[in-house]
Amino acid sequence: MSCLEILVAITLHLGLEGDYNNIHPHGRCNIDNWITGAYYNSEENISYYVGKVIPDIDKGWDLEVGLVTGYSGADVAPMIRYINDGWFVAPAYETTGNIGLAIGYEFKFGKD
Repeated sequence: MSCLEILVAITLHLGLEGDYNNIHPHGRCNIDNWITGAYYNSEENISYYVGKVIPDIDKGWDLEVGLVTGYSGADVAPMIRYINDGWFVAPAYETTGNIGLAIGYEFKFGKD
């Protein structure tokens, strides 16, 4: 159990047309693989989320799934992230219909 983790993610957005924020300060609470938190998202808004971590689905990689707010496409959107040792990849989409990826690394400054 760790509450509160302080993190900062650096991202690269692939396959998208928009000009997106690449630095994401992030606060998270993780209790029994349930996660909730807030971060400064790619659209320069605050996003709040709740989800579940499915541990070790593939050679040390975890899967995070949940719901997130703060994006222009919907009031609440699905959230999914494949993560290992700070490295992650997540699907991304634009309201224009473009589909891409957000890849990056998340630095952890809080509790483990």
